[in-house]
Amino acid sequence: MIDAQYCQLMARYNAWQNDQLLGVLDEMSDEQIRHNRGAFFGSIFETLNHLLWGDTMWLSRFGFCPPADVPGSESVRYCPDYPAYKSVRLAMDQQILDWSLAVSDQQIKGMLEWHSVMSGTNLQAPMWECIVHLFNHQTHHRGQVHAMLTQTGVKGPVTDIPFLPK
Repeated sequence: MIDAQYCQLMARYNAWQNDQLLGVLDEMSDEQIRHNRGAFFGSIFETLNHLLWGDTMWLSRFGFCPPADVPGSESVRYCPDYPAYKSVRLAMDQQILDWSLAVSDQQIKGMLEWHSVMSGTNLQAPMWECIVHLFNHQTHHRGQVHAMLTQTGVKGPVTDIPFLPK
């Protein structure tokens, strides 16, 4: 079982990881970011767009923001360009941090019900499982981005939680 402190730690980790990635991406060309590298979602940019879309959808299910305005099948095109992505990413990271400070241990122990547009069904799961999925999904796709950065010869950021600034 997780608690509110776990949510706060992972929200801080998420913001730190994304901030480091943005620093790396700021130095890359649009072509490097958009080049199809054979990953599940193709490019660095498409993978990051999907991840941002997923964060938006989960936070909306948690009742903390509106849902994404594009369907899941278009998640890789959530933001049209890197400047738009960077702006929305930074705002979403702040929303995740704000949510982590507002969520209670009692809420985490509850159930979450939502309608999945991807499956076309109503779903229900323990809230804590959904929260763990949110943060696991982020880590999974940032790992893919890290591998794609390595393919370009760019050094990816440090990812170890013990190095997370206090």
